[in-house]
Amino acid sequence: KLKSTLIERSMVKLTKRIGGLVLRLAAFGAALAAVVVMVTSHERASFFAVSLEAKYTDMASFKYFVIANAVVTVYSFLVLFLPKESLLWKFVVVLDLVMTMLLTSSLSAALAVAQVGKKGNANAGWLPICGQVPKFCDQITGALIAGFVALVLYVFLLLYSLHSVVDPFLLQKS
Repeated sequence: KLKSTLIERSMVKLTKRIGGLVLRLAAFGAALAAVVVMVTSHERASFFAVSLEAKYTDMASFKYFVIANAVVTVYSFLVLFLPKESLLWKFVVVLDLVMTMLLTSSLSAALAVAQVGKKGNANAGWLPICGQVPKFCDQITGALIAGFVALVLYVFLLLYSLHSVVDPFLLQKS
């Protein structure tokens, strides 16, 4: 009976480790995709004698989105190589929270600007630009979707990290 209990515990630990690794790899991929799609978004359009070039660097919130997702991508990549016995995993919980907040703020800022780009703002006199540069707007939408996926995965990662660090202390049997 003791042997089967030890095998069950090791299987649970292995399953948790693999689950966390898969979550981290997926979050890494989503954040990287958001960066690549946003950085490659640009389009040039001409109206009579006026030329318009739309690129992500024109908007500070899009630049912030790229930087935030790049930071999350690098962090996610580095944490993949952290040994499971390391004492840094308690610090990873805090960093996961910071990365989740960073993704939330950057996605919120980029979504606000994208909404204005798509719909305009009649009160401020801002016209929508997506009719003139649809490829650019489609790429921005794709980057925002990838960023949202990264955010959702990081929320799950945060919950997983909290469970992994706090749970052993709460469920220890005396």
